[in-house]
Amino acid sequence: MVKHGFKAMMAEANAVIETVSVHDALALAGDPGVVFVDVRETVELQNGGTVAGAVHAPRGFLEFLADPESPMHKAELSSGKRLVLFCASGGRSTFAAKTLTDMGVGQVCHIAGGFSAWKEAGGPIQQVG
Repeated sequence: MVKHGFKAMMAEANAVIETVSVHDALALAGDPGVVFVDVRETVELQNGGTVAGAVHAPRGFLEFLADPESPMHKAELSSGKRLVLFCASGGRSTFAAKTLTDMGVGQVCHIAGGFSAWKEAGGPIQQVG
């Protein structure tokens, strides 16, 4: 039996991270001080696209991609810009935002409802080959 399940972990994460509504996220689209970060798996991007201009940083590799000392580092994740994370519906991006916050990355938030909410709200989408 799990002693510390996902519900408890999600509540702990939500207590220390910033969550933005999809409408607030839409207002950030095109802002040069903002980087949208897609933490979904590659197959999800290939099947349905992503937020236009988003950086792909799968949650499974997030720590490696965010750490400047890692050979896998993505400079966008340590750029000092506001990072707006998203996944399909908001669960994985909640945990990813908590991870980056724990790593000391500043200005991290995630989109409530994730990519599903973004699409439903008519946000710009980019197809991935």
